[in-house]
Parts: sequence; C-alpha cells; structure tokens
Amino acid sequence: MGDRATVLITGAGGFTGRHACQRFAAKGYRVFAMVRKEVGWPAHRQVEYISCDLTDRAGVKRVVERTRPQYVLHLGGKNSVPDSWAQPLLYMESNVMTTLYLLDALHSCGLGDSRILVAGSRLKFGLERPLRPTHPYGLSKTLQEAAALAWGKLFQLGVLIAEPGNLIGAGPSTGICSLLARHVVRLERGESPPPFQLSAADARRDFLDVRDAVDAYEMLLRKGEIGEVYPVCSGRERSLAELVEDFAQLTTVTDMRIQAGPSSGSGSASPSEPPLPQALWDLGWRANVAWEQSLLDIMDYFRKEGAAT
Repeated sequence: MGDRATVLITGAGGFTGRHACQRFAAKGYRVFAMVRKEVGWPAHRQVEYISCDLTDRAGVKRVVERTRPQYVLHLGGKNSVPDSWAQPLLYMESNVMTTLYLLDALHSCGLGDSRILVAGSRLKFGLERPLRPTHPYGLSKTLQEAAALAWGKLFQLGVLIAEPGNLIGAGPSTGICSLLARHVVRLERGESPPPFQLSAADARRDFLDVRDAVDAYEMLLRKGEIGEVYPVCSGRERSLAELVEDFAQLTTVTDMRIQAGPSSGSGSASPSEPPLPQALWDLGWRANVAWEQSLLDIMDYFRKEGAAT
C-alpha cells in the first residue's frame, strides 16, 4: 500500500465523514472510506470507497483484513434523538455493537498497534453527574463509549474517544445551523416556508466548524493518549438568539419568520461552564475557521445546491 499512512474512516458518507475524507487525503493519508453504497461518490485518487454495512460483522472483518489500517476514525452509527425513541434496539446495534464488531476485527487481525478514535457525543447526556441519559440515543452513545474503552483495555487496543459538540459547516447536515440556513435561503427565493421553530432563544450551544473538528480528530489519532476522552468543541457558547442575529447579517431577508419557545432559564449561564478543549490545546490544536466564515459557507452551500433538499 506504499509508505503513506493509512486511515479507515467509517460513516464516510455522512456530514463529518465527507469532510474527514477530504481533509485526511489533503494531509497525505491513503484513505479507505467505508460507506453503505458504492455509487455516487466523488472520485479522489487518495480515497478508496468500500461498500460495507457496519452491522455486517463478517463484512467489517473483511474490510479490516483488506485495508489493515494504521488509523481508524469511527464515525459510523445513528444520531437522531427522535428516531431513537422509535427504534431503540436498532440504535443499540448501530452505535454499540458495530463499534465492538470493528474493534473485534482489529484485534482478530492482529492490529493491536492501530490507533482507533471513536466519535462519541457530548449530547448523549447533560453535564450533571452521575450520568443520566434521557433518550435511547444518549444511552447508546454512553454505552458505546464505555464499551469501546473497556474493550480497548481488555484486548490492548489503542482506543481513544472524541466527544464533539455541535459541528457545523457546508454539507448535508441536520444540525440547527443548516436547518436555519435552508430556511433563510427558501425565504430569499421567495418561498413561504412555515415559521422556523426555536426551542428557546436563550438556549446556548457550543458550535465548532466541522473542518476544525476533523483536524482535531487527525491530531488525536497521532498524538492523543490511549484510553482518554477528549471534548472537541470551541469552548465558547452562543445563544440561539445570537445565532439568528448572525444569520440575519448574511441575508437581505427582513422577516426571518422565527418563532421561539419559552425561556430555558439558562440565559445567565456563564460561557466558562461548558467543557473546554484544554487537552487538545495542550497538543497544539486550535480552531482556525472563523465563526462568520462557517456561517457564510453554510449559506453558500444551500444557495447553490442545498435549498431544495
């Protein structure tokens, strides 16, 4: 396979996965991108797309045997809170068991020296301790993280965990920034979408550009400490009201048609309360994409191709 470092990226067809393939290839990696369908993927001489469903245990092992990756970025799984209520067991299989299938394949193929970064979620539970997941998705991510770390310890695998917050950027995302941008672009085109519903204008979120997140993942794969959990975030919270105001600066639309729910009671929360990516900062990582640039890129994406989706 040559002298280039090899990375296997699961969930490569998703929002973060597409950016990860591009960024890792640009950094000189040979990228193996695991997707569920073979057709429709952009050609890239440093990216090889492999069709495999993560729930296919034998198929996952075949992919690992074939690629023998030095690094694994595990982004695959399901991430919809509402859907998790309708299909809780599917979420356990898709997020927990598929992670174990992947780790078992690496172990059985003798790839104990490979480094594996599992993308968890800071949304899987509140900041309170002890952990109390409030939905099946949260439970699945909590169990995924615990199982991955325990499996790594039991079988001497190089497992690390990244806990991203709200990742934003151009592309097919279901996050609030993309939903709001799509709404604004529809208004720009003279359409009449229903009012955009905000849970609460004073609710606060930590947003990070997906390109910065992928750069953090790449750094963690190279430099992170095995067995550790790393928050991947900006360290700064913004209210949803601020988010709407910032989008308003990027459009000529005067009536954004926004409806906000009752106050969450969190408007006085200090920006110092969310987790800080201190461990990433210590490794030398910095968020480089400006907030305004992230929003512009999202708007441009939907203006060009995303508004009709």
